[in-house]
Amino acid sequence: MQVWLEESFNSLGVTEGASKILTTAVVVLAIVLLCLLGDFIARRVLLKLVSKLIKQNKYTWDDKLYERRVFHRLAHLVPPLIIGFFTGFFPNHETWIKRILSAYIAIVLLLVIDSILNAADDIYRTFEISKTRPIKGILQVVKIIAFIIGGIVIISALIGQSPLILLGGLGALSAVIMLVFQSSILGFVAGLQLTSNDMVRIGDWIEMPKYNADGTVIDLTLTTVKVRNFDNTITTIPANAMVSDSFRNWRGMKASGGRRIKRSMNIDVTSIGFCTDEMLEKLSKIEYLKEYIENKKNEIEIYNKERNIDISVPVNGRRMTNIGTFRFYVYNYLKNHPGIHKGMTLMVRQLSPGANGLPLEIYAFTSTTEWIEYENIQSDIFDHLFAVLPHFGLRSFQEPAGHDILALRKNGGSD
Repeated sequence: MQVWLEESFNSLGVTEGASKILTTAVVVLAIVLLCLLGDFIARRVLLKLVSKLIKQNKYTWDDKLYERRVFHRLAHLVPPLIIGFFTGFFPNHETWIKRILSAYIAIVLLLVIDSILNAADDIYRTFEISKTRPIKGILQVVKIIAFIIGGIVIISALIGQSPLILLGGLGALSAVIMLVFQSSILGFVAGLQLTSNDMVRIGDWIEMPKYNADGTVIDLTLTTVKVRNFDNTITTIPANAMVSDSFRNWRGMKASGGRRIKRSMNIDVTSIGFCTDEMLEKLSKIEYLKEYIENKKNEIEIYNKERNIDISVPVNGRRMTNIGTFRFYVYNYLKNHPGIHKGMTLMVRQLSPGANGLPLEIYAFTSTTEWIEYENIQSDIFDHLFAVLPHFGLRSFQEPAGHDILALRKNGGSD
């Protein structure tokens, strides 16, 4: 073809030097047009055909390959293959053309491998096991190895040397490589420890105050753990920090099916006293106390009679107190509450009294682990308990407010 073009130009009276230049220009133009045509067919025709076939079948893995542009990047191989077919037309530059094409094809293949690995991670995430055994860190290591090998192949293709020669020189650069990829190596080891020991999974709620992290794990990579906090900010934690530092994982709470309530009511100690007969008669009408008060009164009466205790003095013998009765009421109320888990610890106890009164602590577990439902259940319980306190002759303790001081001054007649 090249000879025919030169002869054609010569027959038209073009000089030999000019005919060679024109021939080269025509060949180059033809190659460019063929490349554009091949690229058009690959992108506009074949890709649309592949897209249609993918959407029509029932499989989902090929959708991930298409979304990650695997086929789009494969289309970049068409022009260099066309150019490679015509390298014989340029004998003086054939060697360099082949080197550049080899390097270009290696780059395209690296991009294809990157897309395939990303698609593999997307496909793997569709399985339930991905929450407990994420592979993103492993895939990133594979990417690093692939890009290192690809870089060596590209350089060796451009300089026309065997890749083994470059690999032999890497031994001298090992110290530099270790320094450059130090965080990646540490992160990879930490990532293996995190996954093999099942320390954290995607979807876990974790707390790590050192990094202001309090939220859900949304991503596990080779070097980092991403946490979406409850204010929708994103905290990125180094993977090796998850191994070397402590953090709290709430997965066990979610798996148990119950979330703990551990909160106290501070009771004013000056409101604590013995129950009078009138108070017990009134409290006996409460559903959760009727049987308790009847049994307790009989028990105390028998106890005092057996020991001939003079009950005319209030401090002698045994008597029911408003705080003890209230404590049993709280326990029975929680025991029958639909939002409290029946198979977990339930306790109402007194803590050491202090400057803020007597803490009456509720220790129980809700029947749900959802945050909003948990808070609603907890709030409903304490709303009710604070409201019923006066029925037991008890008061909650709180620091004096400005309103209290003004009321005292008004009652005392002072300015």
